[in-house]
Amino acid sequence: MTKELLLLRHTKSSWDEPGLSDFDRPLAPRGRKDAPRIGRALAELKWRPQMALVSPSARTRETWKLVKAETKHLPKPTFSEALYETPAEQLLAKLRHVPEKVDSLMLLGHNPGLQDLALRLAGQGSDEAILQKLRKKLPTGGLARLEFDGSWNDLGQGEARLTHLLRPKDFANGH
Repeated sequence: MTKELLLLRHTKSSWDEPGLSDFDRPLAPRGRKDAPRIGRALAELKWRPQMALVSPSARTRETWKLVKAETKHLPKPTFSEALYETPAEQLLAKLRHVPEKVDSLMLLGHNPGLQDLALRLAGQGSDEAILQKLRKKLPTGGLARLEFDGSWNDLGQGEARLTHLLRPKDFANGH
């Protein structure tokens, strides 16, 4: 059975309050504009994750809320401290504990962990043009879609196919 992994980086966050901790930073106006576009794209593409793991930071929670408002097909999220600014290797360890009955998962978090994870997983069968874009940047609001055959427990380096990289500028003009 083919599994799907959607890696979503939170949308643009605000730096307007210098005294605010990184964890508590909200979205910037651009982030609040981009997040609903992601939700609409998910609905149009019929990408329907059965499980969502979300970093508990203010900007990821706000991104989730705005994305979810645009599509009925998102599950109740699991907020996990273990996803806040987590390196790729630890994110992969978390994915290996996803129940096998889950065929599609969304992970909403932060860079550099998400970009590093996507690059680590992307292997043979990945779209080379998309891979080149991902190597340059997974921008805020960027959504990488990977698929793989097998179990979450066995997911490893080069074992997934990168099929899509959607960026906020793509959402503005269709995708």
